[in-house]
Amino acid sequence: FRFELLSDNRMVTETDRSKILQEYRKKLIEHREVEARLKEMRENLKKLQKQFDKSENDLKALQSVGQIVGEVLKQLTEDKFIVKATNGPRYVVGCRRQLDKTKLKPGTRVALDMTTLTIMRYLPREVDPLVYNMSHEDPGEITYSAIGGLSEQIRELREVIELPLLNPDFFKRVGITAPKGCLLYGPPGTGKTLLARAVASQLDANFLKVVSSAIVDKYIGESARLIREMFNYAKDHQPCIIF
Repeated sequence: FRFELLSDNRMVTETDRSKILQEYRKKLIEHREVEARLKEMRENLKKLQKQFDKSENDLKALQSVGQIVGEVLKQLTEDKFIVKATNGPRYVVGCRRQLDKTKLKPGTRVALDMTTLTIMRYLPREVDPLVYNMSHEDPGEITYSAIGGLSEQIRELREVIELPLLNPDFFKRVGITAPKGCLLYGPPGTGKTLLARAVASQLDANFLKVVSSAIVDKYIGESARLIREMFNYAKDHQPCIIF
């Protein structure tokens, strides 16, 4: 806004002053509305940028040449390994120079080049779909203060689960073995699941919610295999709360 002094030194009247203030307030409101729209557009731009990056990565993945999944069986020399491919055959292959050969232990899943069968990179441990779906359970933002009537149980649970993860040296100084789990028992609706979610939320740990009916299988050995994979997944994604 521009204010000019009148040549005859006349004072600005109250009417002119009120008009100027109204105009200023109007422009100020318009400015705030534009700022709000700009902020919303920037947030939308960030979301669209993430979608664009994901689409670009998916497109590159579709255009890239596939690789063979294999498993290291044995190391023959410093640069040669026996690898079993998923389609059955076994090969004596080499590996890229950039790879750390000490990590290529028997049982390690690797990706092989389609033409040269060279080990290109490591692959994570194969996870059962049931175990992978367990890891998608979100504990939520639950605090201990939001749980009422269980102060004694919260204290014991924090001593058994939270303290060994946050301060493991305490148990070494005392000379005792840190506990690895606890048993929550009681009728439905007494807060067992809520306590487990609160611990996982406060520790910012991975959370595996296991439904007992999901690990009971009619085939012999399947339940034991699923439990082994569940604990192997938890070891690879420490810290992890299994409930």
